[in-house]
Amino acid sequence: MQRVIAYVDGYNLYYGLRELNLKRFYWLNIQMLAEQYLRPGQELTSTKYFTTVVKLPEDKRRRQTEFLDALKTLQNFEIYYGQFLSETIVCRQCGHTYTTYHEKMTDVNISVELMKDAFEDRFDVAFLFSADSDLVGSIRTVRELFTSKQVVAIFPPGRSSFAIKQAANGVMHIGHLELSKSLFPDEVVKDRAVMQRPLKWR
Repeated sequence: MQRVIAYVDGYNLYYGLRELNLKRFYWLNIQMLAEQYLRPGQELTSTKYFTTVVKLPEDKRRRQTEFLDALKTLQNFEIYYGQFLSETIVCRQCGHTYTTYHEKMTDVNISVELMKDAFEDRFDVAFLFSADSDLVGSIRTVRELFTSKQVVAIFPPGRSSFAIKQAANGVMHIGHLELSKSLFPDEVVKDRAVMQRPLKWR
């Protein structure tokens, strides 16, 4: 059996869904989604999810916390956290000042884990759920150093990258069918804790 590890760029997936107004798929069992792409003779040994914790607004933070708690009930599933960096912007026309936030470290964290797992021979095939072209370098390096290993890119809805297509062994896309088969039940229960699908995601 070929060993598969899935590396999921949480925000790349989230923004792909958001831009297509697919909120009903936010309550997504990421591990089950990865399993949709397994071929005969392959097994998913680990799923790695990369995200950054939302601090504000409070309602959005609560929804994300509920989702992350649901993900934490899955076996062989790990969550890796980046961070938001703030930036003060001044409008050139009116002089108004406001603060914006940029999600950082996700591509670095994915690259580190991908390279580490390749060196430790933990996978035969890597599923990379992202269309972030910053990951091209690590894809190429894995393929050059470990010629028997494959990196397959799986693009979120509405997203693609020509550079990743050129670098990866193959490309697949996340469609409505795969999403609809990969939702958590409205309530996820573990050790008496109950995680509920937010009303805004129904």
